Amino acid sequence: MNDSRFDQQLYVFIQLIVKFRICVSVFYFVLSFRFDQIIWCIMSNSSVIDGDLYSSMSESEEEDVENSFFEEHVYKPDVPVQLIPFKGLIFKSLKLAIKMYSEYAEIGGFDVRLGTQSRFDNKIIKKKHVICNRGGKQKKKSCDTLGTSGVRRKRNSNSRAIGCQAKIIFESVYGTPNDKVFQFDELHNHPLEKRSDLKKARQMSYSEKEFIVRASTSKIGPTMAHKLRASLRGGYEFVKPKVVDYKNLRRDINRVIGYKDAQMRVNTMNDRRAQYPNYSFEFNCQDDVLDCMFWVDEMEKAYYAEFGDVISFDATFRTNKYRMVFVPFTAIDHHKKSVTVGSGLLSNESIESYSWLLKAFLKTHGKEPTLVLTDQDAAIKQAVENVFRNSKHRLCMWHIMKKLKKKISDDLFTNTDFRKRFSKLVWDINMKPDVFETTSRSESMNSFFNTYSESGNLLLNFMMNYDTAIQKQRNTQREFDRASKKASYKMQTPREIELQASKVYTSTLFFEVQKEIYKACFFCTYLYVGIEDGWEVYIVQHKNSKSDFKNGFKCMGVLCRHAFTIMMRCGVKEILEMYILKRWRKDVISRNYHFSSVQSDSGDCENVKLVNDSYYSFESCLDIVRDDKKRLALFVEKQQMLLKEFESDYISPGLKSKTHGEVVCKLLGVTIPIPEEINIHVPEVQSNKGSGIKKRIPSVGEVAYENSKKEHRMCSGCGKRVPHNLRTCPERVGAAKSAKDNNVEVR
Repeated sequence: MNDSRFDQQLYVFIQLIVKFRICVSVFYFVLSFRFDQIIWCIMSNSSVIDGDLYSSMSESEEEDVENSFFEEHVYKPDVPVQLIPFKGLIFKSLKLAIKMYSEYAEIGGFDVRLGTQSRFDNKIIKKKHVICNRGGKQKKKSCDTLGTSGVRRKRNSNSRAIGCQAKIIFESVYGTPNDKVFQFDELHNHPLEKRSDLKKARQMSYSEKEFIVRASTSKIGPTMAHKLRASLRGGYEFVKPKVVDYKNLRRDINRVIGYKDAQMRVNTMNDRRAQYPNYSFEFNCQDDVLDCMFWVDEMEKAYYAEFGDVISFDATFRTNKYRMVFVPFTAIDHHKKSVTVGSGLLSNESIESYSWLLKAFLKTHGKEPTLVLTDQDAAIKQAVENVFRNSKHRLCMWHIMKKLKKKISDDLFTNTDFRKRFSKLVWDINMKPDVFETTSRSESMNSFFNTYSESGNLLLNFMMNYDTAIQKQRNTQREFDRASKKASYKMQTPREIELQASKVYTSTLFFEVQKEIYKACFFCTYLYVGIEDGWEVYIVQHKNSKSDFKNGFKCMGVLCRHAFTIMMRCGVKEILEMYILKRWRKDVISRNYHFSSVQSDSGDCENVKLVNDSYYSFESCLDIVRDDKKRLALFVEKQQMLLKEFESDYISPGLKSKTHGEVVCKLLGVTIPIPEEINIHVPEVQSNKGSGIKKRIPSVGEVAYENSKKEHRMCSGCGKRVPHNLRTCPERVGAAKSAKDNNVEVR
């Protein structure tokens, strides 16, 4: 009986608790619409509202509660009366109508987006909605930590949609191309923003996008490009796009290009071949996958024709995202500077790939080089022997000296006397290192190209970086050409032959010839021997007895001091043409070759010239009026008038897609449409020996080189910092062996 009474009391108590909880919920609900807006916002985020109240509400009731704050406060854009649209206003086209509302929104302090539309027979647009960017309702989000175990959770993000009803509806005027305002809702349920804080202000113009892409050709990433832009503009407040917008541009480019990269690269190179005179391009595919590429332009062919007697080539890595191996071919020009005479990309470093590359090189240039210098790569060695049968193949001195360490012990390598003797043997007793200064050019050229490229490049980006590097190389050569032609040298002798040399040779070569002429005049004497086989024979002696006669002879096609001594003895006033190699003349290129003005995919050359001329004119005007506030204001006013004139048929870029294919193609210099059919696919990422993959097994030489950088511990046997310990110490081992032979115990 007592138990039954207790159960009844407990039941009544529970009912009271439930009723009290319902009353509290209702009380909170009533207060949420009668208290201040801030109280409502606080209550709307409480667990009671989220958990109990919303669970019993319909979707329409939820929207009413969410937007109650904004229904009590409305905001009207502060826009000049003449710019406010009204019902019945007629426009010549829908583009102009949308443009008008976009300008109105920009001045009023809100962003817009294109809404729904209806059509006549699914063709002509009947009605077009343009709404406030904060219109619509928030998407419902759910998250269950128990149900999503092991699944990546969505990141938190702010939603701008709050149900704003501000909009404009345009209706087509039947039978005409005109459109009129069908409906215009002016009021907003949210505070309006400053013009500089709008989303439209963050959208990049084409010029800014071009700046980012052009900066990337010099290995300047989006973050650094944003810093540079802010510095050029005078502060971050003058650069509206954020760093993330700069980064997103590269993401958008990758999305547009994607797996079409190889096909677009090949198409663009074929387009170059068709457009530019004497341009060569070869490629090879294996099972529809790009395997090898080789290209040479008109100027590189001219360089090879004049300077192709000695070439060097070596592979460089980390220039593109597919880890294709980049192989530039290098020669020495008339200024003794490195020039590129051909370039290739290989998906792997096999003998077959290198053989294909050399065959493409030979097909393009038509002749083999006299001497080929490479590193000690086995695949390259075999390929050179297979293709360049008449060329002499030599190993690069730089690579020989680099690999010395792994061939000998550390003790011997650190021996100063041994290194001197070995270097003397490698370079020859009477031969200076500058004779073989072509030997390390490949490594230097690889380093040069790597300053312009990076490992994450698409093939299209890589070729843009390559073109930038080549332009830099050729601009440097033009500067040397101009300097040589304008140079006025100080003569060191009264001989006419020195004056003639200054007019014929480039500056670099003239200084070498001048040194030989000077030595011939003041340090050499001659002794007449007689006539042998119809030739007068002389013995030339040097006044400095310490000088080695053989060091005076040159292997680079320049006469030595001994020859100049005899020539001046015989009254010769000019160097005979037969002794002046054409490769060292000032005019070796400009005299015999005429190149086309365009050598890259920068687009229409006339259009590019006009763009640069406009930049020059603008900057020149700005320099003139910069310090005159009155004239500067007038200049700005005229610019704005001109801008309004050109904007008459221009649709706002804010209503276009950021990843528009045509814009991306133009930014990357692709002059053809994005192909729909893909027949050439990008190669898989390769693990070549220099690609930097962590899983790659290092060679013995690399291990030895890394170990040589480490500081060794001190051996207690010999007391030196060496890579051995007491147990393996050579001195102790030698002493132990000697003691054993003499039956003496060593401890």
